[in-house]
Amino acid sequence: MTSFRTSGTGEGDVTTDTWHALEVPEVLDRVGTGTTGLTSEEATRRLERHGPNRLEATDATAAWRVLLRQFRSPLVLFLMVCAAITLVQGHLVDTAAITAAVVLNAAIGFWQERKAETEVRALQSLASPTARVRRDGHVQTIDSADLVPGDLVHLDSGDRVPADLRLIEAVSLRVDESMLTGESLATDKDTDPVAPDAPTGDRTGMAFSGSLVSSGRATGVVVGTGAGTELGAINELVQDTAAAAPLTALIHSMERWIGLIVGISALAVFAAGLALGHDVSLMFRTAVALVVSAIPEALPVVLTVAMSVGVARMARRNAIVRHLPSVETLGSTTVIGSDKTGTLTQNLLTVERLWTTEGEIAVDAATGVGTDTGRISAVAETALRAGALTNEAVPTRDDPLRFTGDAVDAAMAAVAVGLGVVTPTERAAAPVAHMPYEPELGFSQTIRSEGGRPVLYVKGAPDAVSAMCSSMLTAGGTTTLDRAAVLAANDALGSEGLRVIATARRELEDGDPRLAGDTLEGAPEGLTFLGLEGMTDPPRPGVQEAIAGCRSAGIRVMMITGDHPVTATAIAGRLGLDTGTPPLTGAEIAALDDTMLRARLADATVAARVSPQDKMRIVEQLMAMGNVVAVTGDGVNDAPALRVASIGVAMGDSGTDVAREASDVVLTDDDFSTIVHAVEEGRVTFATIRKATFFLLSSAIAALMAVAINVFTNSPLVLLPVQMLWANLVTSGIQVIALAFEPGEGDELEVPPRDLREGVLDATMWWRTALSGVWMAVVTLVVYERAIWEGVDTDHARTLALTVLVAASFFHVMNARALRRSVFTLSPLANPLLMAATAVAACLQVLVVSWPVLAGPMGLSPLSPGEWAMCVIVGATVIVVSELHKLAVKPAARRRAAAIVAVGVTPPGR
Repeated sequence: MTSFRTSGTGEGDVTTDTWHALEVPEVLDRVGTGTTGLTSEEATRRLERHGPNRLEATDATAAWRVLLRQFRSPLVLFLMVCAAITLVQGHLVDTAAITAAVVLNAAIGFWQERKAETEVRALQSLASPTARVRRDGHVQTIDSADLVPGDLVHLDSGDRVPADLRLIEAVSLRVDESMLTGESLATDKDTDPVAPDAPTGDRTGMAFSGSLVSSGRATGVVVGTGAGTELGAINELVQDTAAAAPLTALIHSMERWIGLIVGISALAVFAAGLALGHDVSLMFRTAVALVVSAIPEALPVVLTVAMSVGVARMARRNAIVRHLPSVETLGSTTVIGSDKTGTLTQNLLTVERLWTTEGEIAVDAATGVGTDTGRISAVAETALRAGALTNEAVPTRDDPLRFTGDAVDAAMAAVAVGLGVVTPTERAAAPVAHMPYEPELGFSQTIRSEGGRPVLYVKGAPDAVSAMCSSMLTAGGTTTLDRAAVLAANDALGSEGLRVIATARRELEDGDPRLAGDTLEGAPEGLTFLGLEGMTDPPRPGVQEAIAGCRSAGIRVMMITGDHPVTATAIAGRLGLDTGTPPLTGAEIAALDDTMLRARLADATVAARVSPQDKMRIVEQLMAMGNVVAVTGDGVNDAPALRVASIGVAMGDSGTDVAREASDVVLTDDDFSTIVHAVEEGRVTFATIRKATFFLLSSAIAALMAVAINVFTNSPLVLLPVQMLWANLVTSGIQVIALAFEPGEGDELEVPPRDLREGVLDATMWWRTALSGVWMAVVTLVVYERAIWEGVDTDHARTLALTVLVAASFFHVMNARALRRSVFTLSPLANPLLMAATAVAACLQVLVVSWPVLAGPMGLSPLSPGEWAMCVIVGATVIVVSELHKLAVKPAARRRAAAIVAVGVTPPGR
């Protein structure tokens, strides 16, 4: 929070950390303003000094920067060098092929990043709110951007607070600060100072920028604008560097190793060829061809295509991805730290429990029944009527069961109208007299005319209302009030995290002094107690199932909220989170160093009454423990945590601009369940990348080994440079792109998150990659050497070797479709694009071998039907190698997954 120097007293800089602790006269004195407000001239001077009251929006990334990002890959740079070498040599076909791969990769990546950024910005509100201020002695409406410290701002019910205000007048003021604090209930406000170290949610004398006035009215003096507000302080935290996506680091590391290994291998082959007497020009071209064949130049394209496909699939499931690597990061998530209000819950206060002298029942406005006892009783109906008729909530135009106004009033009106115990007409009728809710009194009261008789209805805090009662309603009439039973029931409901409101009534006699006017004052007496209504912000539909799905997928869910610990724990229990460990609180966090906090976070599932800084520290420590942390939220208070997390997921509908700007993924339906779908798509995306990498590296190993071993024999080169480039085209160049569209295997949420130490390929897949590559190299060389031994023409022997290598690649791409399951359990039509690409590649291979116009320049010769069959059968053996390896490793993999899910903890090494 920034400070400002006033022109009134010259007492120096005063930070807003202290405004809530000062008396009203001292506040006005320090900001240099009076009861008539600022003059226009003074306001202009202060506007020049402090700047406009707005947060600067983050500029869109320049198009040229987005384009340059597409060329940062070491493999892309390596390929550009190879393209230049082939151009100098005059091999224009090779140059065009390599250049096309590079350009395609850049184009796809550029388009997707710009498209996602545009979609997110389209979600942001462009409205510029206004404010009513007192200037030059009278009230006027101005653009809120023109507010300055010292302005006197008037607030009414429904207003959005335009700046940080120190309240100097407040009448029945209640402010919804959920976007800032996470507290789902509106906060009662007054003008009294509080302790200097009071947390933001307890600063009752302040109204913070961006919060919403639920009811009442007030006047406040501006003490913070723009970056000098609580919202602005949070925005500064958001500007820190975001966490890098795990996939980005993995790919860069793998690319460096691939480039190094391939470069060294090519140099070794070149040197060995020269030493063994091969022609310099031929060996140089062989080395270049080997580099192009062995480097998986299609990998950057596959990565981009796979992530773009993931983006499209997530968009269909209501998740907009801002940055491509975020697709995979979701799939790697081990911990989800979720805000409560508006994310796990509906941010809509709802009456769920009703206590009367007949006992406690659960009520459901949607079905119209008391879910414990069937239809509700007459006593329950009377209690619910009282809550709906002592009420200022207004029904919305589109839905008669949804109300605007104070959250408590809206909840009590909704349940009564929904259950049919009061009609919209009855609620719309003007009361005889009314007194709105007064926070200092703790109740509201209304006189209604029913059957020609005036009836006084009262609702409010149970202790305040019960003190006004002398009797209580039962099924058989009224009986003496048992206040101890009432308070015990209140404690029981409160222990469940419910907000409890009591209702009472009394029929008035003609001539009662309360009927003298339309305004009620003072506390009534002799009331009949009716009941207690327990309300809460209910979980979103499907969230409990989504959390269970996360658990089965090995993902831990943690609630991180600014709400009260009792409320947070109660909601956590309903959602199926483990509440055996006491909630972690902001006060506790402040007393712990990082090591102690990490120990506490090891088993904590709820963090409550935490500030934005606390949320950010929790996320940082979870990541320091080796977790990939996804954070979900919608409020400004969530933005810092969204920014530093491995992946930030913001609500698109109800979320704030700051939260969306800080996020990597935006949920357009504001549904936590969508995150589970997004995690599944993220895992499918990573699996696709793993499959493509497995296929490409296996093929690279096959080419490297076949050529390298062949150089050290007395035989002619097994493949000419042009033949290596051809094999690379019809296998890696065509099929692997189609592999990026491979759907999931169906068990993505039944396995634990991958160990981050694994890299793109885990140990199992590295072994399978090596075995497959070696096998393809061996069968290629065996067929070639056997043909040479039998005296077959060298061109024909090379044709056999090339065809075996290509055929093996055709079958090997089928191996790549299934990482854990047998390839024979997959439908060939699940990826029709891959089937079509394989068919096209096979036709091209037959064409280049059989048509003399192409075969001659390529150094190939036609094959007989028997030779074609032999090549296909030999190539198909690579499937046997892969399937045998899956059978060998499956029991160990199953035991590891079962152990992780059973104990519900993060795997070792994370």
